Amino acid sequence: MYGTSAFDTNRRTFLKIGTSTILASLFPHTAIAALRPEQPEQFNLSFYNIHTGESLDTCYRKNGKLIHHAVKQISQIMRDYRTGEIKTVDPNLLDLLHRIVRKVETKRPVSIISGYRSPRTNETLRRITSGVARNSFHMSGRAIDIRIPGYPSEKLYHQSINLRCGGVGFYPQSNFVHLDTGPVRSW
Repeated sequence: MYGTSAFDTNRRTFLKIGTSTILASLFPHTAIAALRPEQPEQFNLSFYNIHTGESLDTCYRKNGKLIHHAVKQISQIMRDYRTGEIKTVDPNLLDLLHRIVRKVETKRPVSIISGYRSPRTNETLRRITSGVARNSFHMSGRAIDIRIPGYPSEKLYHQSINLRCGGVGFYPQSNFVHLDTGPVRSW
């Protein structure tokens, strides 16, 4: 009674192909990406600690999963070089750094000026240097002071602000940018 005729089947096929063609022409990148097999998403970071001379190039996240031994290595290179104390770095800080590195399109390692700071180191710096917060995010592994060789720190500062992902400070006399995973603010 209500069978599907050859005309209805061909019409449906024609409409599906036509719609797919129109969508593919409007969104070619999406269409091409859908044809490729999924690439594993890797989050790589390279560091150079200016105080210890240590370098690290590692993948800390792959296919959405945090790689704990890589985070441990990053926490080691970001340790308080004055005391040797280590605090696990906030993965959100690593994600922020990854976004910045991709945005500035650099292959050069991030120079660590200051990573984790023990409360004792932070208090000492507060006494001898201006601009060190009493409850600094450095003491909880949620902040880093960086520069990227060959990339202007002022430009890095503005690129970081545009991400609106936490605190961003620019210290032109010392030529570094502060990043943290606290509230969005800049100075």
